[in-house]
Formats: sequence, C-alpha cells, structure tokens
Amino acid sequence: MAYIADKPTPPPSADELRARIPGWGADVDPKDRPAFPRERRDLDSGAHWNFPDRQPEIVPRERSIEHKFVTPVFGTAQPLAGLSGAIRRYAYARFSEGRAAHWLLLLAGDRVDAMESHARSLLTLHPDNPVTETGILSEFRRHPIRSRFGRNRADLSHTWLDPILVAGPWLLGGWVAVKVLRRLRGPR
Repeated sequence: MAYIADKPTPPPSADELRARIPGWGADVDPKDRPAFPRERRDLDSGAHWNFPDRQPEIVPRERSIEHKFVTPVFGTAQPLAGLSGAIRRYAYARFSEGRAAHWLLLLAGDRVDAMESHARSLLTLHPDNPVTETGILSEFRRHPIRSRFGRNRADLSHTWLDPILVAGPWLLGGWVAVKVLRRLRGPR
C-alpha cells in the first residue's frame, strides 16, 4: 500500500538482488553514495500518522487506472468542465498513463479548453484581443529584420507557420460564426 510510514515487508537482501539483477549493487557501500546521511531511517520524522489524513473528495477527481485512489492531498482549483473535461475524464478512465492515447487525449483536452475559453471571452464585455495578446505588434516595432537573421535563432525554421497557428483558429471561428448566423437568419 502506498503512503505508509513503515514499509510493510522487509526489502530483499543485497545478495538476493545481486543474484536476480545483473550489475546490481554498484553503489551499495554507503561511502560511495553522496546522499547516504539523508537516507537514515532511525531519525524521528515528526509524522503523527501511519497513513496521512485523506482530503475529502467533494467532486470526483480524475485518476489513472493504474492507481487505486488519488494521493492524500490533491488540487481542486480547476475542476473539469465542459467538453474538455469530458475528454480528460475519458483519457483517465480508458487509457493507461503508459499509452500515447492517454497523453494525446489530454493534449486535445487542453486545446479544446483553450477554444472554450476563447468562446467564453466572446460572450463577455472584454473579449480576447489576438492582435495584442500574441505580441505580433512588437515584432514590427522592435527591429524585426535584425532580430531575425544572423543570430542563430532556433525558431526561424517554423516562423512561417506561426501566423497560421495564431490567426487560423480565429479565422475558422469567424467563418463558423458567419455560417451559423446566416443559417439562423434563414433565407430571404
């Protein structure tokens, strides 16, 4: 069981490990390990518990299928919501953390979350401003040619793609909004 003060079973002896794992024990001698003084187990840790008190789980948290329960303390600042939350819940419920599908779904959930917050900002009195928030104006004000060439910049190979990635979703969203408004308005 995880998160207990004492180990439930004694660890295998050095001879057992040396016989089972080729090359094991190169750093067994304490004088060869620089972290040895910090590894002492005979000192009082000050913990008043054998197993830490669990934080109450008011809203169900996502957890990996490899783990029986979440850690005793976990974050609750950003509860899952919307389509992005559904994508993340599916990634945790269906795929192991060792699978690429788990992480790709989490990345997709992040992208969907970004789109959801852009859409929410359009409904407020202060919508996002892609021109000023991306810093594109500073590209023209702060020596654009001199800063781009002769400086061994790593981002020069994909600079042409940046306007597409920044403006593309906004143009696509505007196109979809126009189509939806035309459909809602109906034929004349």
